[in-house]
Amino acid sequence: MSQQHPEETEHVEGVGEKAIVAISDPGEVGRAEHNRGDRVIVQISNIFAWFFPVLMIAICAQVVLRGAGHNQAWLDDAQWWVYGSAVLVGIAYAVTTNSHVRVDIFYDGFAHRKKRHIDIFGLAWLFLPFIILCWDTTLSYAISSVIADEGSDSPNGLHNLWILKVFMNVSFLLIAAATWFAYTRYLAQITRPDWWKKLLFAFPAVAFVVNLAIYYMALGIVLLTTEAANAREASRHWFFDEFNIGPEEMKYTVASALIVTVIIIAVAYARRDTSEEA
Repeated sequence: MSQQHPEETEHVEGVGEKAIVAISDPGEVGRAEHNRGDRVIVQISNIFAWFFPVLMIAICAQVVLRGAGHNQAWLDDAQWWVYGSAVLVGIAYAVTTNSHVRVDIFYDGFAHRKKRHIDIFGLAWLFLPFIILCWDTTLSYAISSVIADEGSDSPNGLHNLWILKVFMNVSFLLIAAATWFAYTRYLAQITRPDWWKKLLFAFPAVAFVVNLAIYYMALGIVLLTTEAANAREASRHWFFDEFNIGPEEMKYTVASALIVTVIIIAVAYARRDTSEEA
C-alpha cells in the first residue's frame, strides 16, 4: 500500500476544507487576499442574506392566508421588496466572492495569471461600464418615483414604493464599488497597483464615469445660467450636440470625457514618477 506524505495529506485536507467553505460561506474563501472594501461588501451582504428567510416566511404566510380567504396585498408587495433588495445586494456579494455563475468551460484550466487577466477584462471593461449604465438609467426612474410619491397599485399594499426604487438605484453604486474592489484586488496579483494602472486598465469604466460627471455638471450649469425650464430644454444646448470626425459623429460631452480621462491618467502617472523620485 502506498504511503501519502504529510504535505500531500495537508494539501488534500486543505482543498476539502476550502470546498466545504465555498459552499457554506463563499465570503470566507480567500479572505486573506480581501482588501478593506471587499470585507465591507461581504459584511453588508451577510446582513441582507437574512432577507431570504424573511422572504420564505412572507411567502408561506401569504399562501396560508390566501387559502383561508384572507388575502393580504401588502404581503405580495413585501415579497418583491425583500426579494429585490436581497438579490441586488447579492450581486455585489457574488462579484466580491467570485461565486457567480461563470459560463466558461475553459477558465478552470487556465494558469493563475491568465485567469486574472480574464477577470480584469470582464470586470473593468465589460461589467463595470454596464453597472454604471444601469445606475444612470435608473436615476431618473428613482427621482420620478420620489416626486410622484409612488405607492402600491393596491389600496392595501405597501406604499412609498419610491423607497424600493431609490434603493435599486443606490444598489448599483454598491455593485460598482464591489466590482472596483475586486478588480483592484486581481490587478494587485499581477502587477503593482499604482493608481495610473488602476485607471488605465479600467479605461472604459473610468471614461464613462467622467462622461457622466461632465454631462451632469454641464446640465446643471446650463440650467443655472440660461432660461431653460427643465433638463430636456437644457439638453438642447450646443454642448450636448454632435460634431463630425470624418464620416463619424461624436458628442462634445464624449470627446471632452475622453480628453479629461487621458489627462487624469497622465497626471496620476506623473505623480507616480514624482513619488518614486522622492
